[in-house]
Amino acid sequence: MDSEGENNSVQLNSATTDGDIWRTPSSSAVQETLFLIHSDDITLKVQAAKEIRRLTKTSQRYRRHFSNAVKPLVDMLRYDSFESNEAALLALLNLAVKDEGNKINIIDAGALEPIIGFLQSENATLQDHATASLLTLSASPATKPIISASGVFPLLVEIIRHGTSQAKADAVMALSNLSTYQDNLLLILRAQPIPSTVSLLKSCKKSSKTTERCTALIESLMCYEEGRNSLISEDGGVLAVVEVLESGSAQSREHAVGALLTMCQSDRSKYREPILREGVIPGLLELTVQGTAKSRTKAQTLLRLLRDTPYPRSELEPDTLENIVSNLISQIDCEEQSGKAKEMLAEMVQVSMEQSLRHLQQRALVCTPADLSVPSCVSKITSK
Repeated sequence: MDSEGENNSVQLNSATTDGDIWRTPSSSAVQETLFLIHSDDITLKVQAAKEIRRLTKTSQRYRRHFSNAVKPLVDMLRYDSFESNEAALLALLNLAVKDEGNKINIIDAGALEPIIGFLQSENATLQDHATASLLTLSASPATKPIISASGVFPLLVEIIRHGTSQAKADAVMALSNLSTYQDNLLLILRAQPIPSTVSLLKSCKKSSKTTERCTALIESLMCYEEGRNSLISEDGGVLAVVEVLESGSAQSREHAVGALLTMCQSDRSKYREPILREGVIPGLLELTVQGTAKSRTKAQTLLRLLRDTPYPRSELEPDTLENIVSNLISQIDCEEQSGKAKEMLAEMVQVSMEQSLRHLQQRALVCTPADLSVPSCVSKITSK
């Protein structure tokens, strides 16, 4: 299925570039396709819709050129014909990809109502195409308010719960897109998306784009108590986020640590134990060294919030990351988890030391890591 961001390859009479596609077939063939899509013959309209889909699959020029086909294609969505509906949906989907003007034209032409109707269709194919269409249309800031006002959120959540695997991924991405529009988060929360989103998060690859959008949506919803309570009450909800923090993509890990940090900052006494219980410390330690700049900062802040006391230590016992984590490690009951955390803390300190030495070497050119011994804190940590 075509969707925004995909780079599908299309063979079109040996055409390999946008310019070649524009020349083959000729512009007269384009005009003929436009003529057919405006005809009264349903068979010819379906043929033209399929041709528009083919030509616009990878060509931005064709998307602009076929903007005049939007209205008749939207009209086809209302025909009582599966073939007409499918051909029109797929053509409109390709027309909307990476084309802001076409997205707006499709909404203005009245496509939203039939597309939402297809979301409720018993035909899984039409439901999949409609979900993909909403995903693409929701990428536009201009269309988000209109889509949001349509009451689509419960339908998207239902698809995340019961749709095909592709429809589930597209639905959560559409919700993630729409969640960036003001006031939408409360409307999304009313549709109770956390259980189905967590379920999807558990089933998809941690490195996938779907995981990234799931964690982005969850992070946004953690700003509200209703969202936090929903995640805590969902079996394995916090654990699913922790697992992404440990093995997701860089962006997914950033969203995951952001979600947990928002929870802990909102009510440390309530959420500290549920987060610690899921073994978050090793992943946080790794993030402090290997995460993005935002991830490192968030991970360090969360580690401070998770320690036994939220108050800074005395000057005699500095509030260093080593002391914070050592304190946390001492409270971990699970021997395996505690051992892993100790090893990762030792590695973190070692890496930090080596980075500092490299920085000094670059500035002064007077010492190398090989000239210096490993700080005693490393051996102390591994021997605890």
